[in-house]
Amino acid sequence: MGYIMEKEELLPLVNSVDIRICDCRFKLGSPDVGYSEYEKDHITGAVYFDLEKDLSGDVQEHGGRHPLPDLKTFKDKLESKGISNDTILVAYDGGEGSFASRFVWLLSYLGHQQVYVLNGGYQAWKDAGYPIDTNPKEYTSTEYQIDLNENVFASYEKVKDYTMKRPGDTVLIDSRESKRFEGIEEPIDKKAGHIPGAVNKVWTKVLENGYYKKKEDLQANFTDIGKGKEIIVYCGSGVTASPNYVALKEAGFKDVRIYIGSFSDWISYDDNPID
Repeated sequence: MGYIMEKEELLPLVNSVDIRICDCRFKLGSPDVGYSEYEKDHITGAVYFDLEKDLSGDVQEHGGRHPLPDLKTFKDKLESKGISNDTILVAYDGGEGSFASRFVWLLSYLGHQQVYVLNGGYQAWKDAGYPIDTNPKEYTSTEYQIDLNENVFASYEKVKDYTMKRPGDTVLIDSRESKRFEGIEEPIDKKAGHIPGAVNKVWTKVLENGYYKKKEDLQANFTDIGKGKEIIVYCGSGVTASPNYVALKEAGFKDVRIYIGSFSDWISYDDNPID
């Protein structure tokens, strides 16, 4: 199953009762910008999900800067927006790819079967002259049943075990830019470097002008990683790992997981080694 939907595919489905379009626009460091943009205009019928209020939980001592949300609370939010297990979900952001992809991964973790990122994001949709609206739409509340898919989730304990044993059938991918991976500079976290054993696959390399690259280009980006490997992806806080997750799945990799706490969780344990 793919995770990417083209705007031309979404256009005839906009008014379908079986679909829910999810606006995930956000700006790190300016958390109110995303919702303000949604209020200004959005794809017709879209509902809003906030990265930090909806798609993440409260920051604790451990768990990273964008930990998993409380799943009962998130379930309630899905239901309040008229989303059931059978709803086709299409998420978009401003074209960055990371926020919509976070939504896609999170719903995949909940066991949702049909969830997609809108290729090109809101900017591509608007530039095409497709239907937009300025009024938030209300939906009748539904019921949603969570059926966790643990096959897309990598716990801290799993990553810790990897660093100690370095199994040959597992690959740990760091999605951050190379200067952060190499520890040359660290603008956010209190320590610099990467989790021992990780390889660097910068998340922006799977995107071009707000669009995911073609399947063959995504495959070429990960050509040095064996298709039969278990892949664990992380970044700084579990957000920009998500485009790599989507790209790897699109490229045909089967066993792909995100370490949602990522580097910010790893360094919250003082005795953890860093390369």
